[in-house]
Amino acid sequence: MTTEPAAELAACPIGVVPIIWNNVDVPDLREPVPYQEVLDEIRRLGFDGCQFGAGFPEGTNLRAELETRGLRLAEVYAAIPCGVDGPTDGALDEARERLDLLTGAAGEVLVMAGTIVPERSVRSGRADGPDVPKLSEKGWARLAEVIVTVGDQARERGVTAAFHPHTGTFVETPEETATLAKRLRGTSVGICLDTGHYLVGGGDPVKAIRNLADQVLHVHLKDVDRDVLARLRNGDISTFHDALRERIFTELGSGALDLPGVLQALASVDYHGWLMIEQDTSWNPPAEAMAAAKRVLAFALRTLTSPA
Repeated sequence: MTTEPAAELAACPIGVVPIIWNNVDVPDLREPVPYQEVLDEIRRLGFDGCQFGAGFPEGTNLRAELETRGLRLAEVYAAIPCGVDGPTDGALDEARERLDLLTGAAGEVLVMAGTIVPERSVRSGRADGPDVPKLSEKGWARLAEVIVTVGDQARERGVTAAFHPHTGTFVETPEETATLAKRLRGTSVGICLDTGHYLVGGGDPVKAIRNLADQVLHVHLKDVDRDVLARLRNGDISTFHDALRERIFTELGSGALDLPGVLQALASVDYHGWLMIEQDTSWNPPAEAMAAAKRVLAFALRTLTSPA
């Protein structure tokens, strides 16, 4: 019989990241899909909400488009320009603009991450090496300062703020994630755990959830193709963007991710936020990939039992 924590996790809203329809990182992979068609497919597939996507309207126009389809704006993604000494000049203003976009459309979570930078993209999946450029002490302090400033403003507006460790950026590896999480503990900003990026960075998402516990405020459920990941790590694939072209992120349940383990861990820490399904690129049509992922997640949630 399902225990109460598992039942609560099964009640979490399930959202989708629409990057699979219109990928801003590798836009030439597919012809652009009109936002109305994207939202119609998201509604048809039965999702509760979505991330703000490429080509979406803003403000009250977006809110109206979502409401007519029974959808919520789960999140807006904010890429913060960042070098080894932390966020660059103007980064705070850029993040605030994304916060305005979120609140202007009655959104719920601001997801912040560093921008993908060439010197880290070429070490994607192998960012723990001694020759990899890393944040300086000044960089760590500046990054925490900027995202907590934005997080405080988000909290004042009644929305959640979380930071997303991401391959190809200065916060990718488990060690880097732990370093930032330590600086964020007790602040207004939590962690958005992306299971795919955490796997690429060399980590175990199940252990991350148990270690971070209540700091995990938002989750992206993303699976990783084992073969493509191996080729990225041994240098056969040069950069993160090249890995995207090889479809390093695969349909949920078909890759290296321990999805049942992740859900068990989330239930054990009483997680009750969004479960966002994400897959940047796919060999299959976007709606097919997302329909398959949603079925896999639904089955995993139905069969979930929390640890005693």
